[in-house]
Amino acid sequence: MAGASDNDGRPPGGESPDDLPDLPEEWGVIVIPDDLSELADEVEAVRAELRTGPPLTRWQLFVRRPAIRRTRRFGSLLMRTPALIVSVAVLVTIASLFASAWPGPARQPATQRTSGTTESRVGRLPALDLIGADGQSASILGSLPAVLLLTDGCDCARLLDDTVAAAAPGVTVLVITTRGLSASPSTTTSSLSASPPVSAGVLPTLPTAHAGGKTVTFLQDRTDTLRHQLDLSDPDGTAAAILVDKTGEIVRIHPRTASIETIRPDLARL
Repeated sequence: MAGASDNDGRPPGGESPDDLPDLPEEWGVIVIPDDLSELADEVEAVRAELRTGPPLTRWQLFVRRPAIRRTRRFGSLLMRTPALIVSVAVLVTIASLFASAWPGPARQPATQRTSGTTESRVGRLPALDLIGADGQSASILGSLPAVLLLTDGCDCARLLDDTVAAAAPGVTVLVITTRGLSASPSTTTSSLSASPPVSAGVLPTLPTAHAGGKTVTFLQDRTDTLRHQLDLSDPDGTAAAILVDKTGEIVRIHPRTASIETIRPDLARL
């Protein structure tokens, strides 16, 4: 066993080997034995100090087993997952409450269609070619601004006369039915009152009439395409009136029209 050097482990001259700092003086003389078994007494003393606590019970020994520790970790994970789900659900509910209470843009009330409903729509008149009383194809967009009267099943002679009288010069009145031509001979006149009446949806033989600078054109829509595209209900004894400005935009749709007073305010807008 090596002993302490005559110079407290320092080389001659008093300098520390390898420029290492000196050991604290309170540690005293440190002796490193050549055989580590000589430190057995010190090892037992340290172990005795570590065993100074109370002995573990059987339950403590049981829960410290590796399998039990893994089971405990899995159980705690199962407990945290529902808590996480509940927390997310609470946050989503709170966010929904804030979103519903947050003031948004005002919504326009939906228009419920009834038998007497007047509908204001933003849209263009469909580009349809219908059949004139002369058998030729005619575009409904070629006579704008216009009032379109769908007269199937309607005795609309009075409504037609009043509409022509109330319309401003330059506004065309288009009378549209699904029926064919009447059997009466063709009539040519410069007065609208001399034209055959519009009754029961029959298309008169007079293709176009002019009165006071106003034009009335009779057209046939054999498949009732215009009514379907505008989502109008089936005929019920009244006329459907569509008012269109000169750009083709629909100003107003009156699904049920029996009197000029229904459409008079909108005529002034054409």
